[in-house]
Amino acid sequence: MTRLPASLLLLAAFALPMGVAAKTSDRNQTLGVDADASDCSTNERAPCIFTGNVEIRQGTLEIHAARVDVRRSNGEIQRTILTGSPVRLKQQMDDGGWVDATAAQADYNLPTDTVVLTGNAVVNQPGKGRIEGQRIVYNMSTGQVQGGGEGQGRVRMQFEPRNRQPAQDNATQGGN
Repeated sequence: MTRLPASLLLLAAFALPMGVAAKTSDRNQTLGVDADASDCSTNERAPCIFTGNVEIRQGTLEIHAARVDVRRSNGEIQRTILTGSPVRLKQQMDDGGWVDATAAQADYNLPTDTVVLTGNAVVNQPGKGRIEGQRIVYNMSTGQVQGGGEGQGRVRMQFEPRNRQPAQDNATQGGN
């Protein structure tokens, strides 16, 4: 297992759309990266690249990608670019629910606290909702979510009812 600098713990802030918070205790957990290969330098101007079956875990956060490109400046991670076939992310939320996301690429800009998912992006929160589009932008500071746009196709969203009642069969509804 390859270990990253402590500042990569910020990667776990990868909360995803739909207005809930990622499990905040995950940020205080050890972050582990497994990959077939890594190419990292002590020179922070050079990217730190992980390739081949990259797995990132921190608490309940799980990320699977083909490649992870970490960009640093002034001792801090500035940007993390994840690419794959597709990139898969899963994390438990503070409310106990889960969020799953897939996309061809995920670009996390730490200074702006913004995640951009591109290429058949899907974010799903079972029991709450789903958003699909070629591009989904989530500002983690403001909670703003934008989908589709810029000629990249339509966005589709589904919202689940807050107090969903289980379906009743005809017998309990008085039908025969």
